[in-house]
Amino acid sequence: MTVTQDRPMTYAKMRGLVSFFSALLKGKKCGFSDFLHKVVPSQQVCQHLDTQKMFAARRQKDKKSSVGPVDRVDTTNSQIKPSDFDYLRVIGRGSFGKVLLARHRKQGGYYAVKVLQKQAIVKHKEQRHVMSERSVLLKGLQHPFLVGLHFSFQTPNMLYFVLDYVNGGELFYHLQREGSFPELRSAFYAAEMAMALGYLHSLDIVYRDLKPENILLDSGGHVMLTDFGLCKEGVSIGGMMHTFCGTPEYLAPEVLRGHPYSPAVDWWGLGAVLFEMLYGLPPFYSHSKAEMFENKLHAPLQLRSGVSQSARSLLKGLLERDPTRRLGANSDLVELQEHSFFASTNWDDLLARKVKPPFVPNVTGPCDVSQIDPEFTLQPVPASVNDRCQRSAASEAFPGFSFMNPVEYMATQLVS
Repeated sequence: MTVTQDRPMTYAKMRGLVSFFSALLKGKKCGFSDFLHKVVPSQQVCQHLDTQKMFAARRQKDKKSSVGPVDRVDTTNSQIKPSDFDYLRVIGRGSFGKVLLARHRKQGGYYAVKVLQKQAIVKHKEQRHVMSERSVLLKGLQHPFLVGLHFSFQTPNMLYFVLDYVNGGELFYHLQREGSFPELRSAFYAAEMAMALGYLHSLDIVYRDLKPENILLDSGGHVMLTDFGLCKEGVSIGGMMHTFCGTPEYLAPEVLRGHPYSPAVDWWGLGAVLFEMLYGLPPFYSHSKAEMFENKLHAPLQLRSGVSQSARSLLKGLLERDPTRRLGANSDLVELQEHSFFASTNWDDLLARKVKPPFVPNVTGPCDVSQIDPEFTLQPVPASVNDRCQRSAASEAFPGFSFMNPVEYMATQLVS
């Protein structure tokens, strides 16, 4: 990674540098999951956050858009197993395992396979978040800007999510290289993200972890939201939640204060990501974590010149501290769609993927991983993905995990 003198040291670049040197010195990256999933009183937040953990490796990958019919097939005793796939590259890493590019040996399709270690999940008491991710994926997310699930299965020691493969790179990776995006490009991504969040809200699901690492681009340049581990189900518009979770730079003030919060937290998250795309830094950012939280709670929102008045208006609406007055708090997605910033957006065409993306990743095919961080792709594929170990104590902790999309089930029967 090269930083030239004529380009400012942006937040994304800084995070990349810290992650690189941390990995170099430690041989691995620090996870942030312990902080994300703990219920921490707001008075203690600044005492328990570690700067290295904040900026090192907040990464997890899945991949692309829609799944087929929502009817379920009981695959508890199905033949889907690790050896059905050839594992080609590491394309991501999380706290409990890795994400691999894999090719189905019989069907020939390419997938992103998230492989998680059961014992690590149980040790950190994260079973609920893993099963929540599975449950959200099983909602039949037939949406063009959300990752889709094809299979889930387990072995005595491992869990496997077989997901759509998207190789256009994380928004984080592109921001790291470019610093910021032009307003038209930022508006395009924000509109697709808004539609994905609005769709989740229509299913009474709150996403709660919007950040550049969880926003992927497909090979055509469209947005794909991934990683549903922090989603909360059963929350309608006006409903409230209490769990302290998320990523510090993108946390809404009401979450930081420890107050009950609503689906409007996702619109704050969208505002924070849009701010970073336009300015190269998250809103209220400071090198001092204590100062960053203080800024988020009390400092005025600084909107520098260089963006349009409508963009500034949208940012003010999304980054409104009072969640009851925040844009999207009452009518959800409709409020954003009616904002002047999106005046030129044809929402029907956008949903149909008829709007041409302003940036198309330069990839030549499914095996082209040039847009994925080499930090991942240069790692060897672990032998443990072909899990044949003896039964472990953790093997009983995930009942009902296995799933096969009915369309995929029929395909496997035809080629078997």
